[in-house]
Amino acid sequence: MDGLLLDSEGLSKLYRKDRTVAALVQAAPEEGVRVATSAMTTLEADYERIHPIRFKWVLSRVDVHDVHDVHDVTKEVTDQAATLLRAHHLHSHKHAIDGAFAVIARNAPRPVTVLTSDPEDLTLLCGPSVEVVKV
Repeated sequence: MDGLLLDSEGLSKLYRKDRTVAALVQAAPEEGVRVATSAMTTLEADYERIHPIRFKWVLSRVDVHDVHDVHDVTKEVTDQAATLLRAHHLHSHKHAIDGAFAVIARNAPRPVTVLTSDPEDLTLLCGPSVEVVKV
């Protein structure tokens, strides 16, 4: 099963009803595509200007029908992210969420596509086996 991972901007665009992102998420179940994000990404995307009920609805689009996931950021994920960030000489504070997100993407079944506003860092961190698309 293909995977579509939403980073903070992907979730934000879904919240703002961006047609491209909304269409991809809506079509995912019909095409056997698993939509996912990380728990840290939901924290990053949830800020005071977003209405809590609307944000919960957006997350429900990423957590329904057993084809969507909000991945936990476990100790194993953070350990792998720290190793990945060190390997690329990136500061863990600035890139911590991207590092954890990249580990989730790298560990996801192939093929997987990441929707992000930061394709440079995530392309570097995810490696060649993950397609990274700017949104």
